[in-house]
Amino acid sequence: MRPWSAVRATALTALAVVMLAPMYVLVVNAFKPQQEIAARPFSPAFDQLTLRYLEQAWHNPDFSIVRGYAVTVFFVVCVNALSVLLAGPVSYVIARGGSVRHHLLLVFFVAGTFIPSQVLVIPVVYVLKLLGLMGTVRGFVLFETTLTLPFSIFLYTAYIRTIPADLDEAAALDGAGRLRTFWQVIFPLMRPVVATMVILNTFSVWNDFVNPQVILGPGSGLYTITTGIYAAVGQYTTDYTVVFPTLLLAIAPILLFFVVMQRSIVGGLTAGATKG
Repeated sequence: MRPWSAVRATALTALAVVMLAPMYVLVVNAFKPQQEIAARPFSPAFDQLTLRYLEQAWHNPDFSIVRGYAVTVFFVVCVNALSVLLAGPVSYVIARGGSVRHHLLLVFFVAGTFIPSQVLVIPVVYVLKLLGLMGTVRGFVLFETTLTLPFSIFLYTAYIRTIPADLDEAAALDGAGRLRTFWQVIFPLMRPVVATMVILNTFSVWNDFVNPQVILGPGSGLYTITTGIYAAVGQYTTDYTVVFPTLLLAIAPILLFFVVMQRSIVGGLTAGATKG
């Protein structure tokens, strides 16, 4: 093995260990009693592993896992649908426009990718309160959709620019307007990049903790799968036999989703660079 290959393999191995360590701690402690978690959090403790805590977390009276799944999936579907409906046409206009204002508009949206969503929470709270959307499903869906737009528009625009403009001209000759041209001609060709953004947006909404906790609030009666772990966190104590199993149940579907769809993510991100 060459020296550079050995260094790269070592670095990748170390990075993998660092990234997988939290997952190991989560999986191991999801099957252990409270005292064993506190005493030996990194030990598998095979003699004390049990499925009882997963079953208790599934039937937790303070937090319904099934309801958490349903609410989160509902948000995922709404955000992805709105994101495609809004980002698609905007990206088409930017990609087909060659003026300075189109380039400035793209820069404006791309700049949004550098702003952490947590920084936006406070001003968004004031805006949602002003509009009467604070603590509502509509307010949360609109905010989450807004967070997806910058990167979606950036990726869609790059992909549309690889699609020949001759298709637009042919559609125009057939009497199609720009909106019809996009949805009937251009959009079907965007399936790889749209699939990628849908997957990435699904991860974002599913794993979000701060935004639903703040915007939905406890008064709404709605909770996502990630905010449900608060059911096991008390003012003075935390029941780890509920926290770890609930976290494992929360990430299991999205982890399986990632394993199944990872090729689509890579394919969609590289399609624009290799197409044509």
